[in-house]
Amino acid sequence: MADLLASAVVVAAGLYLAALGVSCFVRPDAAAKFLLGFASSAFLHYLELALRVLVGASLVHNAHALPYPLAFNVFGWVLIVTSLVMCLVPWRWHRHFSQRAVPQALRYIKLLGVASVVLGVVLVAGGVW
Repeated sequence: MADLLASAVVVAAGLYLAALGVSCFVRPDAAAKFLLGFASSAFLHYLELALRVLVGASLVHNAHALPYPLAFNVFGWVLIVTSLVMCLVPWRWHRHFSQRAVPQALRYIKLLGVASVVLGVVLVAGGVW
């Protein structure tokens, strides 16, 4: 049962990334607005962190079934550890950081789109593997 749940989370994360990547090309303004919305409230901050821990744990659990298992195991642990550290940071700091960093990243929205689609496809393929 845990394998099935972890696979479902990995597939859902892959679909999310693929959809985000496509939106970077089809509706870049909407994608930018969505990305700028992270950490805009304490609820969204903690929701993001919880989802990151869930996806990270699912990646660690299913890394053996994904292409490049070591890379996805490490990536899963990075998501978990950085999320737990961010739980100790006041959400306003996260908001302040994201308000400065996201606009810089949005200058490369097409590259973000390509990377999101590629990672999304890899996760979906690995999750249903």
